[in-house]
Amino acid sequence: MDAEWNRPYSRELACYPSVQTQDAKYWPAVNRVDNVYGDRNLICSCPGIENYIDE
Repeated sequence: MDAEWNRPYSRELACYPSVQTQDAKYWPAVNRVDNVYGDRNLICSCPGIENYIDE
């Protein structure tokens, strides 16, 4: 992490902009799916469109 912060607001305000985020901040997982292979070759495990057709 860079020690210098060249923004007109604090790092705390950037991470927690409101009281609600201070109480319940959610940090989403940021990661790749199986590195580059998984990112380029996603497999959908959803049922086929045929299953959603009304008869």
